[in-house]
This record gives sequence, C-alpha cells and structure tokens, in this order.
Amino acid sequence: MTKKSPAPPKPLLLIAGPCVLESQALAFSIAKHLAGLAAEFGLPFVFKASFDKANRTSGKSFRGPGLAQGLKILAAVKKKFRCPVLTDIHDAVQVKTAARVVDILQIPAFLCRQTDLLLAAAATGRAVNVKKGQFLAPEDVDHIAAKLRSGGCRDYYITERGTSFGYHNLVVDMRGLPLMRQAGHRVIFDATHSVQRPGGNGASTGGDGALAPVLARAAVAAGVDGLFIETHPKPEQSPSDGSNMIPLAQMEPLLRTLKVIHEASRA
Repeated sequence: MTKKSPAPPKPLLLIAGPCVLESQALAFSIAKHLAGLAAEFGLPFVFKASFDKANRTSGKSFRGPGLAQGLKILAAVKKKFRCPVLTDIHDAVQVKTAARVVDILQIPAFLCRQTDLLLAAAATGRAVNVKKGQFLAPEDVDHIAAKLRSGGCRDYYITERGTSFGYHNLVVDMRGLPLMRQAGHRVIFDATHSVQRPGGNGASTGGDGALAPVLARAAVAAGVDGLFIETHPKPEQSPSDGSNMIPLAQMEPLLRTLKVIHEASRA
C-alpha cells in the first residue's frame, strides 16, 4: 500500500495593522506593506485598526477618528487591497453599522463577558474575534463561545493577550493556547498587547515591544491558528500603544521565521 503524504498544515492567519486609525494615507501604507508580505509568505491576511480606543488610560489621550470616518477608511482599505478588515466594537449600538463594512467584529478584552454585545455581534453573521480578558482562565472562554453559538455564530476566534500579573504587568501562560484549541476553539495569539504594561507610564500604557517577537515565536511553536500583531512605521510616533508595537520594517524577517516554526510544529 502506498503511504500517503501528510496534509500540509493550514497557513497561519495574520491579523495585523496599526493600533488606531490615524489617517487614510497611513492606513494604506501599512496595509500595502503587510498585504505584500502576506502574499509572499502565503499567509491569509486581515487588516486591523480601531476607529475608537474607548479604554485609554487617560481621558485626554487620542481615541481615533470615530465610527463614521473610521469605517470609511476601513472600507477604502478593504476595496483597494482586497483584504478582510477587522475593528473593535464597544457597544451593541455600533454593531450593525460596523458589520456593514468589516469582516470580523472584535470584542475587546474588558468586554469579553458582555452578553448583549456578544449576542449582537453573533446576530450579524460576521466572524467574531473575542479578546480573552486578562482576568480569565483558559477554560472560562468556553462560556464566551457558548454565548456566541447561542446567537448563531460558528465563525469565531479567541485571542490570548496575557493575564494580569500584579500591577502594571502581564504574563502569558503558554499552556492556555493548546488547552483552548483542545476545547475546539480557534486560537489567535496577540503578540503586542501581551507585552503591555497597563498604566505603566502613569497617564498611558507602557510596554516591552522588543519582547513581542519572542512571544510570537513561542506561541507559534506552542500551536495557534493565527497571530494578532500591531505594527507601525514609527511606533514611537503612534498616538496609542507605540511602546509595545513591532516596527513595520521588522515584520518581514519575523514572518519569515514564524512561517518556518509553524510548518515545523504542524509537520
């Protein structure tokens, strides 16, 4: 009997983009670069960016262009680069409007247990990405998934983004990644928010961006379905989360390495 060759591993999903929308020109520049890299490495690509950062440390911090203008920019990115787009929603009243444009609705970590928001997102028929709260154990996401399924959503992802570890610090328990996958969930690893130091700069969040690639490599080796990465040409100039972003120029060598690790781990 001829021995069959093993099926090739599913490609790693790449969800990437800036933390917050600043301008259409910058969104286009980042999306073009990332779409090109994704095509080069054979990775499915979703462009992500927030129209509103509703959970900034300080009320004086930049939040974004708002729902209407933000969705206009995301629609333009989607059309020009022919890629799916993802954005956060913070209130059930935003859901239907956002769902007209975006392909994946994202539930922020601090809202991951908000039943009405989850059900509203599920009812749109769009895919839903739920950021796992910093206060949740891996098995707790089963209840989130059950809420989504009860609302008719089967196309969902759970994104690990670290667990609170004392004050102003997060830690990633890599054991949770295979545990959540074994429970039947598609798991994304958020490499950049996992190295945040919430409130670490006093009036803003700090972070250890240089460690984001390290955690990304570890997560892919542990087994995940995709990566969530925030990136910017000049992170130090980003109005949000610049200290934990990966510089856009570093994405090419990182993705090259991650693809090799992913293929080896799934062989």
